[in-house]
Amino acid sequence: MDSLPQLLAFAETARHGGFAAAARRVGGTPSTLAKSVARLERALGVKLFHRTTRQVSLTPDGERLFLRCQRVLEELESLQAEASGARTEPAGTLRVDLPITYGKSVVMPVLAGLVRRYPGLRLEVRLQDAYADLVKDRIDLAVRVGDLGDSSLVARRIDSQQLIVLASPDYLAERGTPRRIEDLASHVALAFRMPSSGRERPWQFRHRGRALEMPPPARVHVNDGEGLVSAARLGAGLCQVPDYMATGELADGSLVEVLAPFRPAPMPISAVVPSGRLLPARVRVAIDALAAATRERAGGPSPRRPVRAGRGARAGGVGAAGR
Repeated sequence: MDSLPQLLAFAETARHGGFAAAARRVGGTPSTLAKSVARLERALGVKLFHRTTRQVSLTPDGERLFLRCQRVLEELESLQAEASGARTEPAGTLRVDLPITYGKSVVMPVLAGLVRRYPGLRLEVRLQDAYADLVKDRIDLAVRVGDLGDSSLVARRIDSQQLIVLASPDYLAERGTPRRIEDLASHVALAFRMPSSGRERPWQFRHRGRALEMPPPARVHVNDGEGLVSAARLGAGLCQVPDYMATGELADGSLVEVLAPFRPAPMPISAVVPSGRLLPARVRVAIDALAAATRERAGGPSPRRPVRAGRGARAGGVGAAGR
């Protein structure tokens, strides 16, 4: 533990981009911090900062150390706060990675409620449909759709996603309503182009107890789920999207569901965190709030027991139309 003050000096300097700014943050002097960092460099045998008269910047060794030590320091701060009883409510910065459409429509209202409730809580939200590296990108909490394949993550199921096939009443009046999966061959499909791979996402169904996948008979490709819904509303064809993407359109009748008896099994939506770390209060309350919001919408319980993501399973990558 003799090196802990040196690690603190290094981390604050890296975080604030210089000894002077870090000194103002911790209440010391720039020279004291610089000496602590120099002692750490000598002890490790590596150079951590490039120094000029005007600024300091991390070396590659410094970047690696900063990445590894900052989570340790955050956990130490949480332990100290809990042990002393100083932190009675969630505080600090909650870094969240969310799929774009589900994040905007479902998660953001929950996070906004937490910010209103806890004045000491700050948010950094990333909306993207590519999967982030939670450790490398310093993410506290990510929301992912589908079966998780990364065994280094701990997951709690908070919701589920139901894929449905939609069309506008005008389209169905012109082309007819499909009653069987085979009827899709005579219809126009609006397909989702997955941003991560560029491939067309197959449509999913369940027939006679068996899961089926098929390439849609696509004439239109869109790489955004909300864009698919818009195209379907305009009568361009059939689309398959998660039900939450078209709540308003289903309510006002601008889109209707077809082939409902062949809906695929719902996919899990999980809150995931890196394993092997203590959960700060800000992360716990966020996960609990997301699960509670699902229970409120569904009118029933949602799973509470955390599970480790299984090795080798597919990581639910269905992109903007399925995340």
